[in-house]
Formats: sequence, C-alpha cells, structure tokens
Amino acid sequence: MHRGLGKGIAMAYADLTEGELESLQAQLQAEYGAVKAKGLALNMARGKPGADQLDLSLPMLAMLATADDCRAEDGTDCRNYGVLEGIPEARRLMAVLLDDTPENVIVGGNSSLTLMHDTIARFLDFGTLGSVPWAALDEVKWLCPVPGYDRHFAITEAFGLQNIPVPMTGEGPDMDAVEALAAADPAVKGIWCVPKYSNPGGVTYSDEVVRRLAALPAAAADFCIMWDNAYAVHHLSDDAAEQDTVLDIGEACRQAGNPDRYVKFASTSKVTLPGAGIAALAASPANIAEMKQRMAVATISGDKLNQLRHARFLQDAPGIAAHMARHAAILRPKFQLVDRKLAEGLAGVGECSWSKPRGGYFVSFDAPTGTAARAVQLAREAGVVMTGAGATWPGGCDPQDSNIRIAPTLPPLEELDAALDVFVLCVKLAYLEKLLDQK
Repeated sequence: MHRGLGKGIAMAYADLTEGELESLQAQLQAEYGAVKAKGLALNMARGKPGADQLDLSLPMLAMLATADDCRAEDGTDCRNYGVLEGIPEARRLMAVLLDDTPENVIVGGNSSLTLMHDTIARFLDFGTLGSVPWAALDEVKWLCPVPGYDRHFAITEAFGLQNIPVPMTGEGPDMDAVEALAAADPAVKGIWCVPKYSNPGGVTYSDEVVRRLAALPAAAADFCIMWDNAYAVHHLSDDAAEQDTVLDIGEACRQAGNPDRYVKFASTSKVTLPGAGIAALAASPANIAEMKQRMAVATISGDKLNQLRHARFLQDAPGIAAHMARHAAILRPKFQLVDRKLAEGLAGVGECSWSKPRGGYFVSFDAPTGTAARAVQLAREAGVVMTGAGATWPGGCDPQDSNIRIAPTLPPLEELDAALDVFVLCVKLAYLEKLLDQK
C-alpha cells in the first residue's frame, strides 16, 4: 500500500516522491471520475439559511390579519405613508442588534447592504457634516480587511474607490497597518468592518482593536468606520452570547473624541426571512439628522407592516436570543460536520488550514498556496458550486490563491456531507497537480 495512504501516520504530500505522487493522483482521479458520473448538483456558494431555518419564522407572516392588527404602539396606521425613521417598536428592536439607543436608529427596507451602498453614495455626493463631497476629490481610498466580504468590496469598487487590502489577525484588522495607512494619506476615507464572527474568518474584534479604530489618528477628518454587525446574535456555541462580546464602536468613538466617525448596520436577513426582513443603521445624533434629511428626498417611509410583524414576532433581546438558539441548534451540526470532514479528509495532506468559528455563517479555508482556484474549478465540474476563489479579496484577486470561503448553512446535512467529500477530493487533486508541476 502507498505509504501516504496507510493506516499509520500519513506523510505530507510535499514529502512524497514523484512516483508516489503520480500513483496517488491516478487513484484520486479515478475517484473524481466516479463522482462526476453521479451528476451531482450541490451548492455551498453563498451564506443562505436552510429551509428548516426559514420555517422558524413562518408564524410571523400571519400576525397582521385585521386593520387593528396594523396599528403601531403609538397609533400609527402602518398601512399608510409616513414615519421615515421607522415605527417606535421596530427602532427599539433594531437597537438591540445595533447596540444603541432607539433614538439613534433609522429602520430601512429589507437590506442592510442597500443602506451601506446609499451611505457611501451620500458621502460621495454630499460629503458628511460639512466635509467636501468625496466625488469632488481626485482620489478616495478605502481599507478592506482580508479575507473579507466580497459584497462590501464590490460597493466601494463600483463607486470608483480604491480598495486597499489590510490583513486580518485573530483579533480583527491589523491595526498597525490600518493606523499607518490612515495617518499617512487623507485620501483614505474609511474601513469596512464585520466586528463579530467576521465573514469569512469568524473573528470577533478585541477590545483593543475597537478602541484603536475609534481613536485612529486619521489624516481625513471625515474618516468613517462602516460597522456591519451582520452576525451580532448568530452564535453557534452555548456560551458565545456571554463570551464573544464586542465593545460598542459608538461609545468607543465618543470616548476617543470622534463621536461622528462610525455608522453601524444590522438586519434580520439571517434572523427571519432573507429578502423579507428589516434592516437598520445607527449613528451619532448629528449624522442621523443629516441622513434623515437626505433620505427624505428618496423615500417617504419603509415597509412599516414588515417592521410591525418583526417587532411583534421577535419582541426584545430575550425573544431574539430564544429565536437564534433555535437557529443554532440547526446550524451547529453542520459546522461540526465541516470541521470533522476536513480534519479526516485532509489528514496528512499538509499546508491546509481552516477556521473553527463560534458563530456566523462561514468557514474560512486556506488551501495550499496556488491551488484554490483550481480546487474550486474541479469542484464545480464535479457538481459542487463554491464561492469563487479570491472572492474574499478586493477585485477577486487573492495574491496567494489560497483562501476559499465555505458556506455550509444552506444544504441539508446529507447533501453537505456529500459536498464536503467532493471538496476534500478536489483540494487533494489541485495540490497534487501543483506538486507534480514542480517536479
């Protein structure tokens, strides 16, 4: 038997001879051919809730059956125009996710990504709190922690901003790099942040990182922290709610003397029904006043009926926690399966690593350098769709061609099990190709 496949301690692929690599490749190619013949159609491309998670929120849809049901607590008829900032109970609910007070909250439509897009657009067109509109500047640069969220990077790229990658550490963005870049160049206007269970690495920002962001010696007086706390309540571990806490960026900015530096975002997209949830932002009183003035030109109000449904269904912080505990019970076995299948399937391969998140929606996988794109291609050809290799870097270009975002939430466990087997096989084949090319 091949010494890399024996029952004892397997040798790392890089330590095998050319003949051993070729023998192993032939065996795995035969397995790959058999997989392709099955005609699989499995998907791990995006962080979507599974159908059983969506079922948890179906009772919410039957909550507004009569005209009386459609009145907010202050008497507002939610079927009609008005209340730009959102009904009181919805602002109070979203303040829980935003770690803020209801007075500093604006409830929007169903997408926090839309709120982020429109915030950048307003800064470009109008500036913020008296600053020069960014569109009038020769260049605008934006800091992008990597690996990170591709849709964040797409927003700033679409508006012509220059995305600048900064490394992520186990405690958040590399603050030495962030501080150096922001202090040296007034064209650096902000940074994307996913402070809790970051996409895709699952990192929760440390207190030190939050305080350094708040006190950042930025050359741009209008430097903005775009604080997308998308996974604030998306715990997988039983003790995560108590242990994985994040300092409030708003309070940290006030203490640092930069009270207007941040805008916070959240939504119920992965709490209730994606595409049919509610989104909100929070900011300083000065920024909220200016945003309401700008937003009033574009809309009269959000969907107050949906706001009312959500407020009555989720109610408050304990209600949110209880609902998310039911989500966690569904998701926890999927993340455990990912870790087990990768550990078992890639034992002895070498040069592979992955995150073990305590919350959120993703696992960040690092394949051997130079093999991620090939592994994803092989998986797609075998019927398993993954997020594109490089998507976690601005412009879709991972300089190491290593990082792959695994999204295990959508498939049922049986399909996830099969998809992971294919993925592991493709990682091995891509690495073997690289090693043989180097011989």
